[in-house]
Amino acid sequence: MQKTFTIVLYAIPVLLMIALIPLVKNDYVLALLYLVVIVFSLRIIDFTRTDVLALFFGFVMMTVFEYIFIATGVETFARNSLFGIMPFWLPFLWAYGFVAIKRSVETLNHKIS
Repeated sequence: MQKTFTIVLYAIPVLLMIALIPLVKNDYVLALLYLVVIVFSLRIIDFTRTDVLALFFGFVMMTVFEYIFIATGVETFARNSLFGIMPFWLPFLWAYGFVAIKRSVETLNHKIS
């Protein structure tokens, strides 16, 4: 039960970020709010070097993958402030998503004594 609670806590920032999308119409303001959520989330739970690595990896790789995916025409966005094809805030959402996933997997792998 403790692991489930911990994983839910890691997911809350992602859910908050998603909930902000329809409320904040300016992509740059939304990205700034995402940065605030990310910094707060990393500070509230002692972040590690691997958290920062996951954040960076998620930001860069998912930007590239989203670009490729959108270029195929399979997916489109109404908000296209980054490269003219995707929202500016999207890589920030993906980046923290990677951190939440990484932390959740570590929680699942951790044995409670």
